[in-house]
Amino acid sequence: MSESTSVPPQPPSPLSGRVGDGPSRLLRTEVLDPQFRHEVENLLPHYIAIEKALTAEAVRMRLLSAEQAHGVEALLDSVTRETMLARRQENMSDMAFTLERHVEDGLPAPIPAWHVDRSRNDYQACAQLLFGRARLVDTAERLLEFGRSAHRLAGRHTEQPMPGHTHLQAAQVVSPGFYLAALCEQVQHSLRRLLTTYDGIDACPLGAGAMSGQELAWDRERLARLLGFRRVQQSALTSVAYRGWTMEITAEFAILGVALSRFVTDLMAWSSSAYGYLDLPDELSGISSAMPQKKNFPVLERIRGRLAHLSSFHLDTVLGQRNTSFSNSVEVSKEASRHLPQAFDTLESALRLFDTVLVHLRFDSERMRHACEREFLGGFGLANKLTLVEGVPWRRAQVIAGRYIVAAMAAGLAPARTEPDLLDKAAAECGVGLSDSHAVLKDVFDVHRALWSTSTSGSTHPQAVADLLDSQAEEMERLTGEWARRARAARIGRR
Repeated sequence: MSESTSVPPQPPSPLSGRVGDGPSRLLRTEVLDPQFRHEVENLLPHYIAIEKALTAEAVRMRLLSAEQAHGVEALLDSVTRETMLARRQENMSDMAFTLERHVEDGLPAPIPAWHVDRSRNDYQACAQLLFGRARLVDTAERLLEFGRSAHRLAGRHTEQPMPGHTHLQAAQVVSPGFYLAALCEQVQHSLRRLLTTYDGIDACPLGAGAMSGQELAWDRERLARLLGFRRVQQSALTSVAYRGWTMEITAEFAILGVALSRFVTDLMAWSSSAYGYLDLPDELSGISSAMPQKKNFPVLERIRGRLAHLSSFHLDTVLGQRNTSFSNSVEVSKEASRHLPQAFDTLESALRLFDTVLVHLRFDSERMRHACEREFLGGFGLANKLTLVEGVPWRRAQVIAGRYIVAAMAAGLAPARTEPDLLDKAAAECGVGLSDSHAVLKDVFDVHRALWSTSTSGSTHPQAVADLLDSQAEEMERLTGEWARRARAARIGRR
């Protein structure tokens, strides 16, 4: 047949009888194509898993034969990122339509009942939830790794004294291990909260249809099992309307980000020239373009800066859903969760950077000890001994201890060089006579003794820190197991 008499290519069959023309170039460029690329990159495996689960249900309901289902699944397995992108223009840049046409065009004969009684609403809601659930597992695994690094570092530094600060002032003798055990505790607290979040959202919306349920007897419990969900989302309306799970996840990320930023702030201070308590290797350091004497640690600034974005992402999801009707809408289902992938990426990036810092940082034990020795950090212990040894009422003992420290500082005395006469004078000014000021002052400003002087659980005493770290190791093992079980379920929905 000559070119002039050949039959021109036929346009694809219409997708709807209500709208005849495809989307405008502007709508494709600004909205549909970016959304399509996002779904190809992030949701395609979940869409395919959903299609396979629905195909299995269609076989059970005898809408498809086993042979027909095998053909459909083979075509679903042939789907690639490239095939989807190549076909988007003929399918309104819509993932559901593109997958549907890919399968239909590959079938040797039409299967009328394939995709019968189907809606994009629960289909998209399910794919998005599968994505969120899988990414939450990935983030939890990253947080577990970070927690293990903090735990290992804490275990190596339980006996090195360093000043602990309140109100930015040196207050009491602590240790890096004591401080890092608190970081471990925060990590485990967040992991437990994220477990609750995961279990709370682990409800399958599939089978809800557009909003009111489906006409055929889809087994929603079976669909949930096939996709690794623990249960079914009971309400059909909630299944397609609720995107609160995005707010729940980003809320937990924001809370964690605030907590981690406080720990980073301390590391930034301790690494400064004013303190010099810790150092990082050159490959994690920066330089000044003008001051050659400087060694900067911009990685810490990067971590804290990225953690700040987590609060912004949470606010974005909140405002995207606020004042919208409780039903399916593009505003809620797509725009409100637009930055959810970035929230996962940002937290995981911050955790990777923070983890690398913990693995490579080195504490300067001598400098930390000297900093303790410069301060009268035994003031609390001195007041205690005045009460317990000399019977001085507690508040008056506080006044005497404070006056002694002021007098010792005025005399230019180092804390370790005690002067019983100054203590006697301070006590006399308060109407108190001491029987043995030497005994009261003995070892009270000794830095090593201060580290080991506490006796309560959870304190800075090296054994108390070791006990805390032991219990945290047990909890970390439990949490690892819990998240491993969620990971196995989440992998089902990634097929």
